[in-house]
Amino acid sequence: MKKSNNSTEPKIVILISANIEWREVRKLFPDVEIETSPFGEWFLTYTNIDLGDHSGPSSIPLVFFHGGWGKISAAASTQYVIDKYSPDLLINLGTCGGFEGEIETGTIIMAEKTVVYDIIEQMYDYDDHISHYTTNIDLSWLESDYPLEVYRTLIVSGDKDLAAEDIKNLKSKYRAVAGDWESGAIAHTAVLNKTRLLILRGVSDLVGENGGEAYGNAKVFEENTSNILGKLVESLPRWIMISNVF
Repeated sequence: MKKSNNSTEPKIVILISANIEWREVRKLFPDVEIETSPFGEWFLTYTNIDLGDHSGPSSIPLVFFHGGWGKISAAASTQYVIDKYSPDLLINLGTCGGFEGEIETGTIIMAEKTVVYDIIEQMYDYDDHISHYTTNIDLSWLESDYPLEVYRTLIVSGDKDLAAEDIKNLKSKYRAVAGDWESGAIAHTAVLNKTRLLILRGVSDLVGENGGEAYGNAKVFEENTSNILGKLVESLPRWIMISNVF
């Protein structure tokens, strides 16, 4: 990826949440100039995409932005990049934990809905509060010729690793198969701003009612994260081509 003379202002932002996810992305771009924001590092790079207008490949600028882990950083950094760049497309790449018996490690989930599940409400209606932070993501703009095999489903988000004792309820109440820390906050903020959003997260490890395979063995998460982020970043040009942004 390199800059060409026909570049335009950045209109596509790639938001990366977890520190380890960002570390793996940085490895893929060893020669970029690193800048900083209140949330962490970011960099500008370019990808060549054939837009089909008979003029040959166009050099498209991409901002990779480390938004940080957890709902607070995820919501704040999403609003920050929307305000700063007014992106035509915001893409969140990352990982998630899968529910044992419901999904396989390495599966790429395309989030079409997010649910923030760790709200505790004891005065008013609990379901109303869950509904407030439940977000449906409009993907009607995306063409169907996906560059990767994906599983379109919802992701549950909470400010904690998936707990074994929560799995049964999350499956029965929301029909969930995977969870993470940030997707709910990113989706809620993007939709409020009417910003086109694509969330792609690969299942890095599995959690069941008896525990998680990466709990106490973080190497499982780290190795799978490296593979997942490499695959997702490699597929970016094709996702952009079918996004109808240009």
